[in-house]
Amino acid sequence: MKVDCAIIGGGILGLSVGMAVLRRQPGLRLLVLEKESDLATHQSGRNSGVIHAGIYYKPGSLKARLACEGNRSMVAFCEQHGIAHEVCGKVIVATEEQELPVLDNLYGRGLENGLDVFQVDREQIKEVEPHVRCLRGLRIPATGIVSYRRVCEKFAELIGESGGTIRTEAQVLGIRRHRGVYLLETPNAEIEAKFLINCGGLHSDRIARRAGVNVAARIVPFRGEYYELVPGKRHLVNALIYPVPDPAFPFLGVHFTRMIDGSVHAGPNAVLAFEREGYRKSDFRFGDLCETLTYRGFWNVARRHYKKGLKEIWRSVNKRAFVKSLQRLIPAIAESDLIEAPSGVRAQALLPDGNLVDDFLIQRDTNSIHICNAPSPAATASLEIGKVVANEVPKLRSAVMESVPGFDPLFGWEQPEC
Repeated sequence: MKVDCAIIGGGILGLSVGMAVLRRQPGLRLLVLEKESDLATHQSGRNSGVIHAGIYYKPGSLKARLACEGNRSMVAFCEQHGIAHEVCGKVIVATEEQELPVLDNLYGRGLENGLDVFQVDREQIKEVEPHVRCLRGLRIPATGIVSYRRVCEKFAELIGESGGTIRTEAQVLGIRRHRGVYLLETPNAEIEAKFLINCGGLHSDRIARRAGVNVAARIVPFRGEYYELVPGKRHLVNALIYPVPDPAFPFLGVHFTRMIDGSVHAGPNAVLAFEREGYRKSDFRFGDLCETLTYRGFWNVARRHYKKGLKEIWRSVNKRAFVKSLQRLIPAIAESDLIEAPSGVRAQALLPDGNLVDDFLIQRDTNSIHICNAPSPAATASLEIGKVVANEVPKLRSAVMESVPGFDPLFGWEQPEC
């Protein structure tokens, strides 16, 4: 099969990029390849469903800009297509005196990022979240919730309406270059593509290397473990309740999230996954774990954050410790109020020196683009990331005609026989 553009990955980014490319270049022969039998089965379908406002991200960064723009465009997309969502707002609360300077810094960052963010005292917090214990906090009205799996379904539908093709159970087993095109080996066919876009998520670094791209960072998987409030205790949380994050630690800490279906999730606890797709504590893949443990970037970050990491591991094996963390926010939470919920795995790009890649990492190579780091808020920013990538894709029909022998723009890849 011969196409103009092949996208590896049928998660929210692969689908949003495909939709954006087809909008920019109507009639392009575009193919999305997904290794699973369904779309959005990994990060896109295993997240908290938050439409982030963009308060946490460094002003001027790609992540900050695309999250803020993505918040507006995702809400507008949901409204346009009748996708259930709610702009419910969220609060970030300080429970200890030493957290107050960090809270003030977050407030300033939110203003720099152009957000409507409000400083609120304890009584004002209780007006929106009556069961929260805190000193004071921030309220961010623009934060929302949605099912990103439902968003992905709509993206896929729009790709089909624009003439694109999506293939599931189509894992890319090999990639090579030949006569200026990419040859992608899948279980059922070889795909010939003039342009390649890598949206492989947990496997994005491996895909990039197979395509001959030198990526400095490596994906290290962290499992996010969640609990869910039993139905009788959902009234304790009205919307979204977050703690003040530790600026020295790359994760936001355990928090409460009301989902679009009305359930309330608590978490995540963040621990190293022993498999790239290690959603269960028992999941283990020798090759994946060896790849992590032989990477010096992992040991560098482990030395830097081992105390926090040990606390995360302790909360992972001790439910009582997990509940104690939640009680810092809502003292009325009891161990019996929580049941285990499905986990997710965060694909975190890590540099050899142990620094986490803080911004979105989109790497361009000859006839290919690789999204090599897109953790949260990538789902929120997916429409905007799609536009950024689509703007980097050349006008493929003219490019193919010039560089590939035998291509005829009127008839496709093979010139017709006379």
